Amino acid sequence: MGLTKTEIFTDKQNKLALMMKALAHPARIAIIQHLIKSEACICGDLVEELGLAQATISQHLKELKNAGLIKGTIEGTSVCYCIDGKVWSQYRLALNAFFVAYNNKDECC
Repeated sequence: MGLTKTEIFTDKQNKLALMMKALAHPARIAIIQHLIKSEACICGDLVEELGLAQATISQHLKELKNAGLIKGTIEGTSVCYCIDGKVWSQYRLALNAFFVAYNNKDECC
């Protein structure tokens, strides 16, 4: 979707697309899953956990943070990340509403 075409869609459609884009990479899914599994803030052990370069992980963390899914706090010389519960709930509601909208009464094809 080109940046010049987003205005032809509703705000709700654009927001949902941005949410899905934030999750549309396996490394980001792995980061989120690791944060959920850890049930704590993560400070720098993602390189060992995921086997990706630090620069790659940093880029994915930046995308997740820009989308609001995670938040970071500075502790000494490192940044610690965790799930942003408020935004996570908003994503869950939006995605649930999107998928629930389809009610498969009859097969069409």
